[in-house]
Amino acid sequence: QVQLVESGGGLVQPGGSLRVSCAASGSIFSINTMGWYRQAPGNQRELVAAISAVGNTNYADSVKDRFTISRDYAKNTVFLQMNSLKPEDTAVYYCKVELGNGYDYWGQGTQVTVSS
Repeated sequence: QVQLVESGGGLVQPGGSLRVSCAASGSIFSINTMGWYRQAPGNQRELVAAISAVGNTNYADSVKDRFTISRDYAKNTVFLQMNSLKPEDTAVYYCKVELGNGYDYWGQGTQVTVSS
């Protein structure tokens, strides 16, 4: 009923920038929280950033002052602007959307690789 399509991942050098996006479509009445998670090989999936329905944001300490999460409310899309990227940011980045009815949906994941 609900599909999340991620885009924007890729290979970037340390210190570079990437912008990933996640567009939700389908049977959507409203969206509560949208967020980005990441999972590196051998690690557990961790929250990177989240943004609420009213625009409140929170970030993992490791990405504060480097990443910015934003939403296009009209298009049901969430973005993650990643600046000053580090090799330790390398991971598969997953979009998560909590609908107004409380149900969660996950994107397919997009690979972000930071390497020289």
